[in-house]
Amino acid sequence: MRLRTPLALLGAALLVFVGPPLLSAGDGSDTGTQIPGLRFMVPNTPGGGYDITARTAAKNAEDAGLTHNIEVFNLPGAGGTVGLARLVGEHGNGKLAMSMGLGVVGAVHSNKSEKTLADTTPIARLTEEQDIVVVSNDSPYKTIDDLLKAWKANPSKVTVGGGSSPGGPDHLAPMLMAQAAKIKPKNVNYIPFDGGGELLAAILGNQVGFGVSGVGEYLDQIKSGKLRLLAVTGPERVPGLDAPTLREARLDTEFTNWRGIVAPPGISDREREKLTALVEELHDSKEWQESLKKNGWNDAFMVGDDFGDFLKEQNERVDTVLKELGL
Repeated sequence: MRLRTPLALLGAALLVFVGPPLLSAGDGSDTGTQIPGLRFMVPNTPGGGYDITARTAAKNAEDAGLTHNIEVFNLPGAGGTVGLARLVGEHGNGKLAMSMGLGVVGAVHSNKSEKTLADTTPIARLTEEQDIVVVSNDSPYKTIDDLLKAWKANPSKVTVGGGSSPGGPDHLAPMLMAQAAKIKPKNVNYIPFDGGGELLAAILGNQVGFGVSGVGEYLDQIKSGKLRLLAVTGPERVPGLDAPTLREARLDTEFTNWRGIVAPPGISDREREKLTALVEELHDSKEWQESLKKNGWNDAFMVGDDFGDFLKEQNERVDTVLKELGL
């Protein structure tokens, strides 16, 4: 993930897979990259980016014959830190994984979580994607210029909704937009929702002035006309979508989000290798490559220690940017 602004480069998102207590891993029944009983935990509500990524990964892995009967389940709460605490509590369980990203990185800061991503076992970064600025189809804002004009005139009245806690991608993107528009970030009325599913309902019901989310989460609603796409936050337009970048709207900023996978602490080297090998084979499969194109995700694959170093860097950058924004 990249976040380029006069302030800093930042990225975030997250993919986390985890599950309830399972039979102990390493029972001798695993062969190749098969991990019987593997469960993916989604640390927010159904319909959000973590959820879509986790369920897509699970289906692609099964369709490619890499593993079978993966169970994906949701454990929402506190911007993903409830799920993070559960993951860390499953010490030594090699049949758990959790989807995570900037949303979890930011939630750790905003919720002052005792458990952090440093307590997990890094597996892989999977994707990078742009955020989008959207409104309902009956919104008075027809263009990004319409929105910016109203937002500048009364920042607190034009509410913005996001599917992440303060410090997460859906929060940082509009804060950076505000800064570029000469709006004080402290004056922005940001309303957090626990995932893209809850946020979608709020946008469609006009409970917020506009919403910010990942491009892959609302493609169907945009194409069906339920949502109006005003802008994308990355460096280039998204193929197939008729919307300008923020820079085209004269906002000197850009932002991209990322998602990845972490596992519980204390798993064996063999268990970590098996999880990593499974994700590597998933990444190389035609099923996953097709899903990247379908969902507008960029391939940002990174595994092991490199991903661990990336997580440390992201944690430091989120902290820095929040301080620079005065938040």
